[in-house]
Amino acid sequence: MGGVAEASREALWVSLQIGGPILVLLLVIGLVVAVFQALTQVNEASLSFLPKLGGLAIALILLTPFFSAVLRGYAQTLFDMIIQVGSRP
Repeated sequence: MGGVAEASREALWVSLQIGGPILVLLLVIGLVVAVFQALTQVNEASLSFLPKLGGLAIALILLTPFFSAVLRGYAQTLFDMIIQVGSRP
């Protein structure tokens, strides 16, 4: 049962590592756009959507190597745990 708990904990950590930077970036962009809209009193929906879309695209391009390394490490850990379970007498 310890292996399942460890794998679940590791899965949550991986999801936080992958989703966290993107969510924080989109939060910051949203706050900047909201302050800009409040200062200028421009209420345009595309003004909020397009910067977030651009920021997401740039972040995904820049963070893809990091995401690949995290997922590769998680997969390696899972495979090692499977081998350990299979080699027990």
